[in-house]
Order: sequence, then structure tokens, then C-alpha cells
Amino acid sequence: VQLVESGGGSVQAGGSLRLSCAASGYTYSSYCMAWLRQAPGKEREAIAGIWSGDDAAYYTDSALGRFTISRDNTNNTLYLQTNSLKPEDTARYYCAHDRPGPPCRDSWESISRYPYWGQGTQVTVS
Repeated sequence: VQLVESGGGSVQAGGSLRLSCAASGYTYSSYCMAWLRQAPGKEREAIAGIWSGDDAAYYTDSALGRFTISRDNTNNTLYLQTNSLKPEDTARYYCAHDRPGPPCRDSWESISRYPYWGQGTQVTVS
């Protein structure tokens, strides 16, 4: 599975960015995907997840109400719409892809669930 993120950049506080993750190299239909981020000096954290079966979306408190995860099956792309960005959102954002498995409702935040990762895209909020 190959994942390529794009859409990061530098924005002022209150601004928005739409991150994209192009996925390829898989054939299964039931999987969990997630967006994670890592700020300098901090551990990588999951912020949003989505289950392919029904597009059920999950968010951490820091993302809820400001970020929206979605996916487009026609072009195998995962998105993260980020609004009302804050300086504390500054981080490198990664998308991650699971192997075929159970729904991600109870485990989408677990980093160990995801064997496939992109290279990340930098988001800087000032």
C-alpha cells in the first residue's frame, strides 16, 4: 500500500487547509484509515479515523468540530478538511492505512493498528 499526502502549508490562525492522501496498491474493501500528526518534541497522535464499510468517522476532542475526515472511493483518496486552525495545530500530518480487519470504532486511535504510512505533509499555523 502506497500513501502520498499533499495539501499542507503555512496559514494564519483561523485559516483552513484541505489535506489529501492518495492511496494505491490495495484490493480489499474493509479497512480503517486515519489522519495522525506529530508536532516537534511530541508523540505522534491520531486525530481522525474513518471506516470504509460505512464511512463512519471518528475524532479526538482536539479535532471534533473543526476537522472533517472523508474519502472518495472513485479516486482512492482520503481527505482532512481543517478549519479554524490554531498555532497548536502546527505539526506534520500523516495518513495511515490498515490491513483488512474489524471496524475501527474501538481502535482507530491505536497507532499500532496501521502498518502503512505516508511521508507526511507539514502544516504550520502562525
